[in-house]
Amino acid sequence: MERLNSKLYLQNCYIMKENERLRKKAQLLNQENQALLSELKQKLSKGNQKANASNAILDLSLSSSSSQKPSSSNN
Repeated sequence: MERLNSKLYLQNCYIMKENERLRKKAQLLNQENQALLSELKQKLSKGNQKANASNAILDLSLSSSSSQKPSSSNN
């Protein structure tokens, strides 16, 4: 019985050590995931800003050309 308890105790110690190792690994992976997600959000935000700027320039050019047409037709 004493021998079985010792064996179970050692197995339990090994499992706890392995759990701690896996917990640390999961924590590192989670941090890496958060960093990558943040980087992706920044890139998407920059891409949206560029797209919005391009659309604004396009809108400005369209509005300026449309405002020129009526004034030229009035003359």
